[in-house]
Formats: sequence, C-alpha cells, structure tokens
Amino acid sequence: MGTYVLMTKMTPEVSGDLKMRATIGKEWKKQVDELCPDVKWIAHYALLGQYDFLDIYEADSDETAAKVSMITRSKGTLTAESWPAISWKRYVEIIKDI
Repeated sequence: MGTYVLMTKMTPEVSGDLKMRATIGKEWKKQVDELCPDVKWIAHYALLGQYDFLDIYEADSDETAAKVSMITRSKGTLTAESWPAISWKRYVEIIKDI
C-alpha cells in the first residue's frame, strides 16, 4: 500500500454554502468507500490557505489514487490532486543507494 495526500480546492459555489459542503462531503466519502473499498483513510483536515482540504490515505495503486481524485473532481471541486508520499524512514533508505 502506498501513502497519498489528496489536496482539494472547492468551487466558489460550494465554498459559499457550508451546508452544501457538508452534504457533498458525505456523498463523496460514501462513493469513494464504495468504488475504492481498499482505501484506508489516515487523516482529514480543513485548511486555511490555497487548498480547502487535505486528506491522507493509503491505496493499493496509483490507479486507485487517480480514481479517488476523479471522484473528488466530480463532487464540486475546482481541483483535486493526489500526491504520492514517502515516509521519511523509507526516503532515507532510498537515498542510501544514490
């Protein structure tokens, strides 16, 4: 399982209606859980900056991470980016070979 960070920016219409945001969030989570049952959610944060939300999750493949981003884009987001993340310990192991 790989670790991914999902960075989400909502559309202005959704950002302006907090109740809509909560409803869309519940629908989004339900759809991701149904279509990507092996995704393990680690954390979910609301942000005060360039992005509205940050999610950390584990997925079995880049394809599954792409599916999470695509589902996110279909639910009222302006952007949704899934970034692969490497733990610091693994990063140090990798650079030893360079």
